[in-house]
Amino acid sequence: MLPVVIFVAVGIPLLVIVFVVTRRSVDAGEHPATETDADRRRIEQEFEESERYQAEWRKEQHEHPPDSLT
Repeated sequence: MLPVVIFVAVGIPLLVIVFVVTRRSVDAGEHPATETDADRRRIEQEFEESERYQAEWRKEQHEHPPDSLT
């Protein structure tokens, strides 16, 4: 019974610490400290442009599907 108590007393806090550290590193990696507002706007604009292109591509594929082998 004692090994189970020791495992729980050490294991659970260790898992919580690993989770918190991992979450902080992921959050920090998403928005580097050197990123400016202009960089964020540029990135958002690139995403918007890619979404528009993707919508056009899907529309074109729907209107003119590629030849199938069947």
